[in-house]
Amino acid sequence: MHTVLGGNGSVGSYVAGSLSNFTEDVRLVSRNPKKIIGKEELFKADLTRRDEVMNAVKGSEVVYLTVGLKYDTGMWLKAWPALMQNVIDACKTYNARLVFVDNVYMYGKVDGWMTEATPFNPCSKKGEIRAKVATMLLDEIGKKNITAMIARSADFYGPETENSFLNEMMIGNLVRRKNPQILIDKHVRHSYTYTPDAGYATALLGNTLTAFNQTWHLPTDARVLTGAEMLKIVLDEMGLRRKPTIIKPWMLSLSGLLNPVLWETREMAYQFKYEYLFHSGKFDRIFRLENTTYKEGLINTMLTYNPRRKSIWQD
Repeated sequence: MHTVLGGNGSVGSYVAGSLSNFTEDVRLVSRNPKKIIGKEELFKADLTRRDEVMNAVKGSEVVYLTVGLKYDTGMWLKAWPALMQNVIDACKTYNARLVFVDNVYMYGKVDGWMTEATPFNPCSKKGEIRAKVATMLLDEIGKKNITAMIARSADFYGPETENSFLNEMMIGNLVRRKNPQILIDKHVRHSYTYTPDAGYATALLGNTLTAFNQTWHLPTDARVLTGAEMLKIVLDEMGLRRKPTIIKPWMLSLSGLLNPVLWETREMAYQFKYEYLFHSGKFDRIFRLENTTYKEGLINTMLTYNPRRKSIWQD
């Protein structure tokens, strides 16, 4: 049994769908689980409750932790360490291998490329929390108490990817006939991981025994674009001409008074002020999959907003 905790989330759903390439025994766990391809076992659970995590993991060979908690520092501070401990304990109890889908907040501001060897140096509260939970798992791996791995990604984008800034601020705004928005600086390069690629790669890693007990960066196009370059791809495909609104740090603070997500984004502004370069060369070298290019990924994402390319694409 391969169990996906958070199986209906942005990346969890792609992991779940990709697991059909490797196994017929898939369990999706969330508060309100829904089938992805129609064959999964559904398990309703609140993953902040220890007993429910234990029951959800029971009988699993591999567990994928793909949970995305509400974007709130206070909630993260309380919930993430407890959730991670619960999952670790459940996997140890039932001898299940664990794949933890993580982000890059614990790296902090990095000059140059982020790799699996980049040290933890968080410069935000959220980064400190993510460093803590990653270290909890790494310590258990180091003590050989658990067989596990960390599968780390850059910011997500792609079809059916909720809470993606790139999706909503750029493509979503244009579809709603609003100005596209770019955070902080349109001339800074920023890596994004395409969710279908991340989902398949995570499922592949979970089914590769030699991949465990180490950290992996999920496959991400190395030809990193600036916000302006990404917007040009979108505008050219839509046949539109628009100037972006650049969201400056002071604007995040002001808008955040009304929008809790933007308020929580303020401390992460450094990721858009400076180059954010995510390197997945280790995965690319070993597995040799073809990464989705930004142009292809953006066009695929646009089609989920407007699959028939109706007149909204035109001025």
